[in-house]
Order: sequence, then structure tokens, then C-alpha cells
Amino acid sequence: MIPRPEYPRPQFVRDGWMNLNGQWQFEIDHGASGRARGLVEKEKLEGEITVPFCPESKLSGVEYVDFMAAVWYKRTFTLPREAAGKRVFLNFGAVDYACEVWINGTSVGTHRGGYVGFQFEITSALHEGENTVVVCADDDLRGGRQPYGKQSCLYHSHGCSYTRTTGIWQTVWLEWTNETRIKNVRLTPDAVNNSVLIEAELDGDVKGVSLSARASFEGEYETELEAEACGNAARLLMLIENPHYWNVGEGNLYDLQLTLRRDGEVIDEMKSYFGLRTISFDGMKCLINGRSVFQRLILDQGFYPDGIYTAPTDDALKGDIERSLAMGFNGARLHQKVFEPRFLYWADRLGYLCWGEMASWGADPKDGWILPAFLDEWVEVLHRDYSAPSIVGWCPWNETWGEENNGQRAATMRTTYRVTKAIDPTRPCIDTSGGIHVETDIFDTHDYESDPAVYRARYAPDAEVIYDRFGKDSSRPRQHYEGQPVFVSEYGGIGWNPENKAGWSYGKGPQTEEEFIARYRGLTDALLDNPHHMGFCYTQLTDVEQERNGLYYYDRRAKFDPKIIREITSRKAAIEK
Repeated sequence: MIPRPEYPRPQFVRDGWMNLNGQWQFEIDHGASGRARGLVEKEKLEGEITVPFCPESKLSGVEYVDFMAAVWYKRTFTLPREAAGKRVFLNFGAVDYACEVWINGTSVGTHRGGYVGFQFEITSALHEGENTVVVCADDDLRGGRQPYGKQSCLYHSHGCSYTRTTGIWQTVWLEWTNETRIKNVRLTPDAVNNSVLIEAELDGDVKGVSLSARASFEGEYETELEAEACGNAARLLMLIENPHYWNVGEGNLYDLQLTLRRDGEVIDEMKSYFGLRTISFDGMKCLINGRSVFQRLILDQGFYPDGIYTAPTDDALKGDIERSLAMGFNGARLHQKVFEPRFLYWADRLGYLCWGEMASWGADPKDGWILPAFLDEWVEVLHRDYSAPSIVGWCPWNETWGEENNGQRAATMRTTYRVTKAIDPTRPCIDTSGGIHVETDIFDTHDYESDPAVYRARYAPDAEVIYDRFGKDSSRPRQHYEGQPVFVSEYGGIGWNPENKAGWSYGKGPQTEEEFIARYRGLTDALLDNPHHMGFCYTQLTDVEQERNGLYYYDRRAKFDPKIIREITSRKAAIEK
């Protein structure tokens, strides 16, 4: 049975595709010398691995957790009959970190960046019958030249850094198209004007080509329109006469069929979807479709005991969202990891708010060389996830420190923020979560104070905004609040470890379940009762390896009755009244 058999890109679905997950040949290349040693041509690599799981994981069948300078993969495939005469593309959901791919001994492309997908056209490298694909992934997170998020740069997992992910960790697949195809689609909903802007990027000969878009809601026809290609693009503004709005807990999605034609003949088709929603602000309030929504977020790090970065099944992705919802949260910070498109699909379906982040740890913004590498990958993230209705904000950096407006760090924050807003002006952007803000739409802070009484005083309605909670000299704040909407984007981290496993959590853990609930209620009430706060983010959804501050254990068992946590989390916030 093929692992992770579902189509990996739900907002850009083609019928002509072939899943390449499963058993591959595999070899660890500790010296990163495989090219010189002829591993591209080697008939058989030393071992086997189950793709798409990283070699550190149990599900891969390898479970090698030491550093690997490079890893190699190899397998054969035969194209199905319907792909004959077509353009053929090889797709990777994600490979960590620098990747090169060969087809039948010919290099077909390289990619740098461990968190987003990429594709290579391999048509000219193919031949009839069996074809061979070889993949090499170089991963040097100790070299200080790549973002790596919460992957440990020490031999062992420690603190809030966990088991590494090397090489392929998302689905690999083939797809085939005619000479002229839809290359990419960008969907911009506008709930104020009941419309969606459809922008398609085309590839190939576009002379005489038109794009049609047909929308339906729960099987009921909504509307259809068509436009001729203009250069290598086609744009349509679709008006929705019977609007069904996407909102929290209401994942109302329109199905979208896109068809490319020349002289009336269909030359390409794909299926997509969109949600009709608009994000705006009214003073301190965050509005979704004009309604104030307090963002009750959970910190989700996207780690799994048996798959590390990769969920064992599609149901596991959906399950984590359902666990969060069961405890009263309406969204998540997708923390220090770019989550796979299938997770966003379920968030879209379930009406679940998501903040898209980059795995910024490992990238020092004070070093000027990091910006090109960081931005290359971050721009890919923005383009990949732009059309997902569940994404309600972007946060490229996490906990960066230094003076507010001076030096290389500030220049990096400012540049990243402005690039983000240039690509996506429809969503808010936080330049750096919990760090020293330079240019930001929302002023957030991280605060792991564990005493509810202190918290209530600190976040009382008439208290000043906390400028720099981690600053050593609280009498001299390193940044200045400029009236933006506010939320505490990390709090809690309350440890509950009745199984007495080795590990850590923030502050001194409670001794009884009743003490835990009282602390959780006290901290959460203080934030809900502040009429100037637009949201919070509790740390965290699950334990992760040695980190014991989850509301669920690492194996996804609930630590507490979800109904008790839900009653505290979900009550109406002051800003919603």
C-alpha cells in the first residue's frame, strides 16, 4: 500500500498524476562525496527507505538520528499509457535542504530550501519503458547557512529543539500535461464585494488560448466566465450572486473548475476551491467578514512521534485540528515550520484560523548573507499558500533581538515585512513574533509568567502595552508601541507530567490537576478580559519529545477533559462584546 496516497496539492488538482511514495533505495553519504564516488550511476544503493518519511523517523524504516551530510534516493518508474506524448513533471512536496535530481543519469534541476514544494520538467530526459530517478539532498544545519526551525543542531534533542528531518519529507509525484498548461493560480477573495479575483499563470504557446472558470457551492452551480489569455496570464473577476461566507468554524468553500481552451478544444483542466472572506481591522479589533473575532490560537509545532515532520496519515493532520477545536481554540500558530498543503486543506474545510510562519531559527538576521537565502524560500511560501482562506496572517521571524531601528537585524526585519506586504497586501504581517518589532501590522509579545495575579495586573484594561518582556532592563524598553492591534502570541506553557517522564516546561509545574486548571483559567481570563487584545496563543497543543507543556501528550492522548479546557478557552472575549 502506498503511504500518504492522497493528492498532495488540494488547491491545484490534476487528474493526470502518479504517486511515487513507497519503497526507494537509500544511502547515507556522510562525507557528501557521493557525486565523486559515482552514486548517480551506482546500480543499487546500500539500503531502503519508505518515502515520504525522513530517515530519522520510525515510519521510514531507517531510524538513523545522527547527523547526515547528504542522503541519496533511487527508484524506477514506468509512465502510464495516458502520459504518452505529454509534458511530464516531477514534483516534490518538500526536501530538506539542498536538492539535485537526475533522470536516467541526466541532471534535471536543483532546489534550495527545506520547506516548500518544487517541480522539474523531465520530458526530454525520459525514454520508453522503465526510467530511473536519483535524488541527492545535502543538509548542513550546523554550517549556519540555512533556516532549520526547531530541528536540533546538537546530536541529541534538547530544550525546544527536536529530532532533525533530512531529505525527502513530503510526497513525491509525477504529473503530465499538454504543451500549453496552467502553471499556477492565485485566488484573491473579496467578501465586501462578493467576488474573487482569479489570476492564472500559463506556460507554453498561449496564442488563441482562453481560460474559463466555473464555481459551485455544495454541488449547486454558482457562475461561470471566460477570458482570453493576455501574454502568459489570464485574469478573471468572478462575482458571486449567492454568497456563502468562510468564517471561524464555517469552512464554506466554493469548488472551482478551471479549463484552458484553444479554438473550443480543452487543452488543460484543474480543480481548485476558494473561501469568500476578507480580513480587516477596526482599531484593536480583527474583523473577519466585518465581525470581530478574538483569535484563540494554539501553538502547533507539527511534530509526530513516528513521522517527525511528516504526519503518518492525512487523518492525522485533520485530527490535530479537531483536537484543538475540541478544547475551544479556533486556530493555530503553525510554529517554526511550513506545514504541508494538506494541513491547510483541512483548516480551510473546518474554518480554522492559521498564521503562516517560516522556520526561521538557524537564520541569524544580523548576518547580511542570510537575507537572500531566507527571502528566496519565504517568497515561495507566500506564493504557495496565498490562496488558502485559513491563512489569516504571516509571521516570517520569531524572537529576534536587537535595537529597534538600527543595524542589520532591523534592515532584515524591514525588508522581509515589506516584501511580504508587496506580495500579499490582503493579510496582516508580524515582522518578528515576540521579538523587537521594526515594522509590523500587529504588536505581539511572548509572556510565560505563571502567576495569574501578576498576569491580571499586567494585562488589566488600563495597563500599558508591554514593550519588551524579555528585556534585561525593563526600565529602558528597546521598542516603542505605535498603536497597533495587540495580542500575546505565546503564553502558558504550563507543564503537566504525571507520568514523570524526563523533560521540561515553563515555570514550576502545578502539583494537581485542579491547580493546573486554576492556573490555565487565571492566565486565560486575564487576556480574554482585556478589551484591547485581539487574540492569544497558548503554548502548546501537544508535548514534543522532551517538552512537556502540551494540552495533549505527544501520542495525542488528552491530558484533561477537553470540555473543561473548552469552557475556559471559548467564552466571549471583551473585544467581541
